[in-house]
Amino acid sequence: MLETHSAIQKRLKSKEALIGIVGLGYVGLPLMLRYNAIGYRVLGIDIDESKVAKLNAGKSYIEHISSASIAQACNSGFEATSDFARVADCDALILCVPTPLNKYREPDMSFVIDTTDALKPYLRAGQVVSLESTTYPGTTEEELLPRIEESGLQVGQDIFLVYSPEREDPGNPDFETRTIPKVIGGHTKACLEVGIALYEQAIDRVVPVSSTKAAEMTKLLENIHRAVNIGLVNEMKVVADRMGIDIFEVVDAAATKPFGFTPYYPGPGLGGHCIPIDPFYLTWKAREYGLHTRFIELSGEVNRAMPEYVVGKLVDGLNERSKSVKGSRVLVLGISYKKNVDDMRESPSVEIMELVESMGGIVAYSDPHVETFPKMRQHHFELSSEKLSAENLATFDAVVLATDHERFDYELIRQHSNLLVDSRGKYRLPEDHIIKA
Repeated sequence: MLETHSAIQKRLKSKEALIGIVGLGYVGLPLMLRYNAIGYRVLGIDIDESKVAKLNAGKSYIEHISSASIAQACNSGFEATSDFARVADCDALILCVPTPLNKYREPDMSFVIDTTDALKPYLRAGQVVSLESTTYPGTTEEELLPRIEESGLQVGQDIFLVYSPEREDPGNPDFETRTIPKVIGGHTKACLEVGIALYEQAIDRVVPVSSTKAAEMTKLLENIHRAVNIGLVNEMKVVADRMGIDIFEVVDAAATKPFGFTPYYPGPGLGGHCIPIDPFYLTWKAREYGLHTRFIELSGEVNRAMPEYVVGKLVDGLNERSKSVKGSRVLVLGISYKKNVDDMRESPSVEIMELVESMGGIVAYSDPHVETFPKMRQHHFELSSEKLSAENLATFDAVVLATDHERFDYELIRQHSNLLVDSRGKYRLPEDHIIKA
């Protein structure tokens, strides 16, 4: 007899259920730790054998997640595997896989589709499948639903399908998995009820919406809101600079208004897996409906132009000192996409490094969170992080502050840099050797 949705709800609420986390990265690992910490049995599934081996040895490969926490999870029942046949053992399957853009800046759904296809032979009645990957509205219905039902399982009766977008913010000490409200949309009412049972044990506040499409659109709106506002302030930065105005001073002053204004600060471009990518999921899908999302695309153009703007400031600074970029030694400070993390996905710092190198510059970097430049799909430098000292800083013709890690000694950098290009507004007082970018 097939397990009803009330039976699976009971298993989830009583913590008898085995939770399967598919994709053990920046989203999947914190979720695993949370379920493990509150008493669930958790199985981690990933195609990367090296990740599986490290986790089973009690080691972490993400800086802000300690190896001690992984070891503790292993001691209390967590296990990682690359064997998808183990899917059949799980009561819940939470998919946390990448959704990048391809070279045409269109959604690359291969990770979601390939993962769903890998799960498909082992799906059974009485399971709930939740997609957390950021994607365009309609993905859950158009890509997951038909694949899940191919084996004869009926979604909403035999098996349950939900979409619940991830909201991780690595390096932010003010929030953790438990305290960030969780939006959930179900394919049917029964799906939603099971989805709520899955997440309400682990998350302080669950926010149900009417459909998987509404949940998918919610995630996009969150990130598009941020991308558009950053695009606006980046454009304002260029205008303010031309007028001789410090945009950081202006934003700080505007932020004193107690209503109607939210401060966003400019930078060298957008990074991370969400903000630079997610808006294009909606612009791509909107074309199917004959719509052109001009506002969103314009902000994307502005933000993508920022690394070139920073390098332009570098060029100007070197020219004023009778130097060219070609042959100059340039140190980039911070190559992760945001401060205090080791996450380099879509980092504008890497684009700055490539632009400098393409102009003949000799590039180096310093980042206390990234000891060696990692192998990436599109970018690679055979470099290791430079140790910052008065002597070492003085050997570079220019230093570009790209990511404002708290572990940098900013006074040391200020005193011993020959030319300092500041894209983060760390240095407010004007000095001859500091250029604001």
